[in-house]
Amino acid sequence: MVFKDGTNAMPGLQIFRNHGYNWIRLRLFVEPVGGNLPNNLAYTIAEAQAAKKLGYKFLLDLHYANSWADPGKQPTPELWKNLTHQQRVKKVFEYTRDTIAAFQNAGVMPDMVQAGNEITDGMLWPDGKLPGHWKEFTDYLRAGIKGVDEGCGTNPPPRIMIHIDQGGNVARTKYFYDNLERYHVHYDVIGFSYYPWWHGSLMDLRENLAFAAMRYHKDIIVVETAYHWHATSETAGIAMPFPETPEGQAQYLDALANTVMNTPDGRGIGLFWWEPAVVGRGALGARSFFDDHGESLPVLDTFDKYTRPARRSN
Repeated sequence: MVFKDGTNAMPGLQIFRNHGYNWIRLRLFVEPVGGNLPNNLAYTIAEAQAAKKLGYKFLLDLHYANSWADPGKQPTPELWKNLTHQQRVKKVFEYTRDTIAAFQNAGVMPDMVQAGNEITDGMLWPDGKLPGHWKEFTDYLRAGIKGVDEGCGTNPPPRIMIHIDQGGNVARTKYFYDNLERYHVHYDVIGFSYYPWWHGSLMDLRENLAFAAMRYHKDIIVVETAYHWHATSETAGIAMPFPETPEGQAQYLDALANTVMNTPDGRGIGLFWWEPAVVGRGALGARSFFDDHGESLPVLDTFDKYTRPARRSN
């Protein structure tokens, strides 16, 4: 991809850094399948190294799958399917431990790790599918979290995020995180996906962020969000809160950032956009911070007022 920000072509990571963006989120598949899925360990370490050189912090998203894992599918890796439950728990621990050790040995220890991606309905299906298998599911979570700790050796471990997709849903949030407490799963950060065409209004999100902050006393990140800069079939027939234009996309991110920053007790600590670095038409390209020619859109400038120093007078 070729990206521009009122300049000649420049690496996308550098453009974001120039505007004060300071974290990168990278997904990792166990054994990627398909030619368009490069997210193996070597690729992800290389991406993390490129980001760390520019001063980014790094959130590692462990999918515990060979391909996409989300609320509609949480496929068990092929080589793990015929194991017993206890063997699979051990495999989750060993895989996580060895993965974290590999990042450490490469000099790019993650600053935060997700144990699973959008795991509202569990992971490693069918054994860890919710609501019927809470014990099995939380066995996997605890194994992954233990693997993160042990992969660090004597170094301080990254913070652990548990990520669901229900950013605007208090009832689902309460059900899920109350059960984590019931099964004694220890973690540091709550992660929500929030896409306004799926997860309610910004007021719904605001209510849920306040609820989660007051009930669980954890830091919270909106770890996936997006808005379109041109109309797509993804939102056809849906009344959107801002125009699906370059200007409307920027208005959305500004409103979302303020919603997160106003979470009680300062518990709303950040947000991640998926996916900002794309060129091309289609639903994913419509979420990009760059137009069809790779030129930056107004949304890229949203955080300048927070990250660029004001001119001082003597």
